[in-house]
Amino acid sequence: QVQFVESGGGLVQPGGSLGLSCAPSNNITRIYYRTMGWYRQAPEKQRELVASITFGGITNYLDSVKGRFTISKANAANRLYLQMNNLKSEDTAVYHCNEVDNSSMAPWGQGTQVTVSS
Repeated sequence: QVQFVESGGGLVQPGGSLGLSCAPSNNITRIYYRTMGWYRQAPEKQRELVASITFGGITNYLDSVKGRFTISKANAANRLYLQMNNLKSEDTAVYHCNEVDNSSMAPWGQGTQVTVSS
């Protein structure tokens, strides 16, 4: 069963930027043809959908990240990306990627930790 592997997290100061990347664990799953999302889970909070992108490229964002985060995908590289700018302390969380459709979601991977702190 496929899992998605996230990378690119780290420690950044408020106002800084990070770029996250997501790839499937096999070469069969094609991210480009799926509606994919970036999720995050902060300590003691429920996981939330931060951004999503459809097969056709339509994007949606959580209100709190609009104008700061950009979701994108690359067919040739079979990757999903999240560019995060003007980061705030409240963006601190473990970030995951996965399908948006609950019926086809993969098991959650380890995610990548994003910590925004001075």
